[in-house]
Amino acid sequence: MTNEKAVAEKLLQINAIRLNPQQPFTWASGWKSPIYCDNRRSLSFPYVREFIKSELCNLIFEGFPDAELLAGVATAGIPWGAMAADQLKLPYIYVRPKPKTHGLGNQIEGYYEPGKKVVVVEDLISTGKSSLEVCHVLREAGLPIEGMVSIFTYSFDVAAKAFEEAGVKFKSLTNYPTLIKLAMEKGIVSHSDEETLLNWRKDPANWQG
Repeated sequence: MTNEKAVAEKLLQINAIRLNPQQPFTWASGWKSPIYCDNRRSLSFPYVREFIKSELCNLIFEGFPDAELLAGVATAGIPWGAMAADQLKLPYIYVRPKPKTHGLGNQIEGYYEPGKKVVVVEDLISTGKSSLEVCHVLREAGLPIEGMVSIFTYSFDVAAKAFEEAGVKFKSLTNYPTLIKLAMEKGIVSHSDEETLLNWRKDPANWQG
């Protein structure tokens, strides 16, 4: 079993990822979707949490060996980044969606030295827009982006294009095509649903189920 497949299987086992083409979910953006991913749920299952943490560390260590600092994306990326930083013995910071309106007004929390090569830790990548905004904040603070890692990506073409244009290397533990293939193998979704699920990824903004 490949690592991508093993991670997808763990997420399905604990219902961190749910598939329902017949009764689509509605995202905050208003998009209709046959899939809902809640990686926060993984934190409640110690053995799954440990497995994902270990896989993230391997991904960072092998994919970005020059990393000098990890940065978690608030809020869902914070715990995974902290756990990975602890195991890899790297300094750690996290990035808020916007600066605080009180106190020091920080958007980047934690201590860092400009010039340190940073790997950004996300839990989930959809279009990549919010994740790349974090990269912009870090670059403005003088931190060169070595790359970004996530637990799951929907593998949208728009995200791949956005990361390429931003010059940010990106790696994920598992992805949507791997998940759908596994769900088919395990009988979680039917053959008649497969085309629906694959078509959604091609044009999610206009998909109506």
